[in-house]
Amino acid sequence: MRATLIGATGLIGSHLLELLLADEYFDSVRILIRRPMEFTHPKLEKKLVDFSDMESFRLALEDSDVVFCSIGTTQKKVKGDKDAYRKIDYDITVNAARFCKLNGCETFVFVSTVGANSKSNNFYLKLKGEIEEAVKTVGLTNVYIMQPSLLLGKRKESRFGEKIAQWIMPLLSFVTPAKYKPVKATYVAKAMIRLVKEKPNDLSIATYREIKKMNS
Repeated sequence: MRATLIGATGLIGSHLLELLLADEYFDSVRILIRRPMEFTHPKLEKKLVDFSDMESFRLALEDSDVVFCSIGTTQKKVKGDKDAYRKIDYDITVNAARFCKLNGCETFVFVSTVGANSKSNNFYLKLKGEIEEAVKTVGLTNVYIMQPSLLLGKRKESRFGEKIAQWIMPLLSFVTPAKYKPVKATYVAKAMIRLVKEKPNDLSIATYREIKKMNS
């Protein structure tokens, strides 16, 4: 298969890239990036993309058999600008799904969050819920939505609050409802790939239990 990955430099995306390149199931791996990356690999194709240029974005997704999307930002990165936040999380993910359909790629896998709900009063959960609903309406044959809670793993950028949570949450795991338990980012990446290989049905939503099961 020919896989395309959006968000290759993030916590989940970096694990996904490593796993995809090592997996013989995938003949080639294309990553869509906003800035040059020095890393090279015989199976790797890098495309610099302006995600606000719709035609450039669509063309960059051509000839894909599956598209993985783990794009995301933080309030800190966008300096609290919710419109800028939405342009990254919502616009890139939803447009990627739409361009998949236009290009004839019928399998789309993306990272959302546990508790995503378009009717939530929380900006983040509401946005993720809106993304999920929009992607579901595109009409793709296979849509796989990952809904992890706190991600465990080493990020490139420092997030003080998240570091504290990564230390505390595992200690409280035994009293935390299953779907809200922290999970290793690499487990999420592995589950995304397994879903693509097994194609369980037209829509799958994976929270903690499903992610852990696919890593057993």
